[in-house]
Amino acid sequence: MKKIEAIIRAERLQSVQDALDELGVSGLTVTEVMGCGRQKGYTEQYRGSRANISLLPKLKVESVVSDPLVDRVVDAIVGGAYTGETGDGRVFVYDVEQAIRIRTGERGEETVRHETPVGWGY
Repeated sequence: MKKIEAIIRAERLQSVQDALDELGVSGLTVTEVMGCGRQKGYTEQYRGSRANISLLPKLKVESVVSDPLVDRVVDAIVGGAYTGETGDGRVFVYDVEQAIRIRTGERGEETVRHETPVGWGY
């Protein structure tokens, strides 16, 4: 199993969700985060003073998937998040040693498999 973590623009979330839903990946955690990278932020005027805003709002999208899906999930995220502009984000892939479903005590890859695409509320 792998954990896929992507830092993306907030306005690209729906297209990333749609791309993942087509693959049957519906288990996501989305967190509002702040960060900086090559985008560098921006300068703002506040009460006559210049302020450099280096931390920009982004979303962190996380999902754990079985190994055979990893490349397709990464491609789906990259395709859904792409705008071609600086600040599109990053994707990270981590090994997951074990997953446990708390409700049933079930362990292993079965806890992250999705039988049918569930859609995103529409």
